[in-house]
Amino acid sequence: MNVVKLSKGRDSSLLRRHPWIFSGAVASVSGQPAAGETVAIQDSTGKALGFAAWSPESQIRARMWSFDSDATPGVTPGVIIDEEFIHERLRRAIARRAGLLSPTRSACRLVYAEADDFPGLIVDRYGDYLSCQFLSAGAEFWRDTIIAALAQLSPCLGIYERSDVTVRKHEGLAQRQGLVHGQEPPEQVQIQEQDRLFMVSIQHGHKTGYYLDQYDNRSLVQRLSAGKTVLNCFSYTGGFGIAALKGGAAHVTNVDSSAPTLELAGQNLALNGFDTDQADLVQANVFEYLRELKSKNALYDLIVLDPPKFAETKHQFKKAARAYKDIALQAAQLLNPGGTLVSFSCSGAIDPALFQKITADALLDAGRQGRITHYLHQAEDHPVALPFPEALYLKGLVCVLD
Repeated sequence: MNVVKLSKGRDSSLLRRHPWIFSGAVASVSGQPAAGETVAIQDSTGKALGFAAWSPESQIRARMWSFDSDATPGVTPGVIIDEEFIHERLRRAIARRAGLLSPTRSACRLVYAEADDFPGLIVDRYGDYLSCQFLSAGAEFWRDTIIAALAQLSPCLGIYERSDVTVRKHEGLAQRQGLVHGQEPPEQVQIQEQDRLFMVSIQHGHKTGYYLDQYDNRSLVQRLSAGKTVLNCFSYTGGFGIAALKGGAAHVTNVDSSAPTLELAGQNLALNGFDTDQADLVQANVFEYLRELKSKNALYDLIVLDPPKFAETKHQFKKAARAYKDIALQAAQLLNPGGTLVSFSCSGAIDPALFQKITADALLDAGRQGRITHYLHQAEDHPVALPFPEALYLKGLVCVLD
């Protein structure tokens, strides 16, 4: 087996069981391991630290499979990264969600990459179909094994791959999309979360098809919406809008820049028994639309801000911070006294403390005062492994304004 030796003092994160090894930490590599191939990891003295998937083109040069340092494949007993190992890792991840799927919840994340000790693999279930992403060289290396194991461990009508994401470029991998097992999913798959119904496009929707991470937060908005006028910004296919109406909202305005997603939002409204008198669908740039509403002196009781990722990397966080502040400031000016702002960031480069500061500064500039009643994060099917805080990407605040 090829061996990757780390530079002196660069093993501290691994000793805390953080799974990433960056290129700058690598002192030497024996042999020429292929992309995704398993390599043994040693510290600068030659002490074994475990086994990882090699990624020669990524800044994250290796991702740990195991921190078991006592095993040498083929020599001593212990962990061997093989088909059985892959199968067991997937089994454990799926078993953790055993109590989540139910007659009133037909969609959830089954495998969440490093948080489930499976670097670079995302698997979501939508009814009778699985949607998956292979985001790292290691996940790609074991792709066929993973697909076969998923079909066995989580029986379904079909498995569809959505590896059509730019992050694969950093791993030296081309984007790919298509059916990998069983039947092609229909253009739209119906899912249920509590009393909310949604049509999901696995082939064309964002991420793997839908934003499963907001499951709990949609339920919270539902509880907060009785009798209120609601503005749902960056609405996608209307998830928060449907939740608000289910909670008894007086009226909901959904705003998104994408015509196809708004069309699906309209279908979701009808699917849940709502009509156009109860909800508007507005195709617009949210930043511009908020200013337009301000010029018309429009006011709302509850505003949801759920924008796309404004910062892909830490280098973009200043630009992202300005964008988050801008929309929060504009929204604060559109809320009635006692109104509620529900604001999110899914940018990993913006941590919860910074997001709270951005929101506080926005309200200050808007001349409003607010109090946080809820701190929000991703749903429980998107867990955060304690040694891997990067798994926490979604953060949100519920603020009640004076």
